[in-house]
Amino acid sequence: MTTRSITDRLGGLAFGGDYNPEQWDEAVWKEDDELMQRARVNLATVGVFSWALLEPEEGRYDFAWLDAQIDRLHANGVAVDLATPTASPPPWFTLAHPDALAVLPDGTRLVHGSRDTYCLAAPAYRSAARRIASALAERYGDHPALTLWHVHNEYGTLCSCDHAAAAFRVWLRARHGSLDSLNDAWGTAFWSQRYTSWEQVLPPRATQWHKNPGQALDFHRFWSDEIIAAYREQRDAIRSYSDLPVTTNLMLPAYQNVDLWAFARELDVVTSDQYPTAPGLDASADAAFHADRTRSLGGGHPWLLMEQGTSTVYDGDQTLGKEPGEMLRHTLGHIARGSEGALFFQWRQSRAGAETWHSAMVPHAGRDSRIFREVTQVGEAVARLGELAGSMVTASVAVLDDPDAWWALDVDGLPSSRLDYHAALVRAHRALWDAEATVDFAHPEHELSRYRLVIAPALFLLSDKGAANLRRYVAGGGTLLVQHATGFVDDRLHARLGGYPAEPLREALGIRVEEYRPLRQDERITLSDGSLGTVWSESLRTEGAETLATYTHGMLTGRPALTRHRSGTGQGWYLSTLLDDADYAALVGRLLKEAGVAPDVPGLPAGVEAVTRHAPDGRNWQVLLNHNSEAVPLPDPAHDLLTDALTHELPPGGCAVLRGN
Repeated sequence: MTTRSITDRLGGLAFGGDYNPEQWDEAVWKEDDELMQRARVNLATVGVFSWALLEPEEGRYDFAWLDAQIDRLHANGVAVDLATPTASPPPWFTLAHPDALAVLPDGTRLVHGSRDTYCLAAPAYRSAARRIASALAERYGDHPALTLWHVHNEYGTLCSCDHAAAAFRVWLRARHGSLDSLNDAWGTAFWSQRYTSWEQVLPPRATQWHKNPGQALDFHRFWSDEIIAAYREQRDAIRSYSDLPVTTNLMLPAYQNVDLWAFARELDVVTSDQYPTAPGLDASADAAFHADRTRSLGGGHPWLLMEQGTSTVYDGDQTLGKEPGEMLRHTLGHIARGSEGALFFQWRQSRAGAETWHSAMVPHAGRDSRIFREVTQVGEAVARLGELAGSMVTASVAVLDDPDAWWALDVDGLPSSRLDYHAALVRAHRALWDAEATVDFAHPEHELSRYRLVIAPALFLLSDKGAANLRRYVAGGGTLLVQHATGFVDDRLHARLGGYPAEPLREALGIRVEEYRPLRQDERITLSDGSLGTVWSESLRTEGAETLATYTHGMLTGRPALTRHRSGTGQGWYLSTLLDDADYAALVGRLLKEAGVAPDVPGLPAGVEAVTRHAPDGRNWQVLLNHNSEAVPLPDPAHDLLTDALTHELPPGGCAVLRGN
């Protein structure tokens, strides 16, 4: 099952969002019917946080109100993405099953009063989640309004309770087989941590100082598997009654508690939520990062943006609004990169509750507002793009992304706390986005031969299989950039002996790192080519590589900082420090040129984002987003689907979707 079955049922791309009619009365519902038609809404996500209404007491279901709402939406031409409400158990559940409440690593047991207050490993919770998923599917599995099933909401909540501990031990037995193997993997000979019975093994709870890094890594892996198992249980319960696609909305934030590669393989269609964390151009870059990563999780197939905000930009401890025109640019930015539409959280802005001030398609000000007027404009634009359904995006550049490497940089006791995995991933993508390159993300063990350039920004942990795969990629003609602190540990978090990185990768890079030297908080170092480094440096020696830049002061004076090695028919580059943004962008631009990577649409000035979607029958469309404050002429005038006219230029902040062959 793919997004094609969704767009076929909708008759075009999806547009709409989370709909919570239980917050309102009949008069508002009537207005909703009118405004949804005006905005061209064709898909509504229903029931995400409705557990307390659907099951007012354990085992007793009340579907009458949901029957009426689904029938009403269907009568008004709006399809339904029906959610299971398991991200927010009702008060009666936590009163009846206090052991199912989440426990923090310091032993604090949380109480009811928010959402996500449960332990995913608690048997009572899992049983209740399966029951309500089955009940919903049995009742609505063949309802003509349904187009998609939506399990849970934004999986990822952690727990350290005794249920989690018991499940962790079961998982560890399956993974390691014996206590001897576990002790070896975790290096428990250090600090007298050797386990002599399984009952002694716990999650990584609050303790005196550094927690065991192997324990912390394995707990992340376990919890990811637990999340996926919980999803599967609900999905399979639904499939007993319905053959419609089943999904959940992935979160791609600056923390990650699930292996998204593994999770995406379980989804009939990959969906995700995106809220930018900085305003202006940074917000558009964040949307591109999110869209490229989501598309890649699904193997390049079309996907669906499940949530975004009409005017929500998180900026530290405050929420900023979006500027006029940004709603359309962000929406088209996701569609350009493979989304089969755009949904929002939520349809109508709440008048009470924890997210009263979260933006919505219909704001507190109502229909007579800039926000709703822009929503109708965006809905009209999306409605014009139905012919893009099923088309795909191709990229010739990849950024490597491995959850194990992310979790490895989260453990205690590393030489520097400034080795930020997410920041490194974002930085690599941003440099490529600024250079107008279309980007995929890939796992280090994926087949990489189709990419001209691969960047490995933060693979502190690198498996033997991954290292061998990267060596193969270079030998086969690829261009690889490996950045500092890569391959320092294997997949058990054991340090690589004999020099870093992993030996197969050293062969491709022609270097050997002997010593790591983190820099002081305010220290900046100058390289021989004039570029500036921060955060980290390394003492390395070349073993066949060419030195392109050296360090110029301290004990590393004259030592290689940037190297290039020709191996097989490709080349492996190694950068042993964190360059400042301008110098890093220059290096990435140089690599793109050497690898022969050109923009999707040549001839456009800086500040114009351009991505091409390709259909299997050879048709293509160029999605252009002008982030500049002045008009930009097009190299070749073409038919714009948004205006249904020949377009010669992009207005300031304007967009176009040009039909190609």
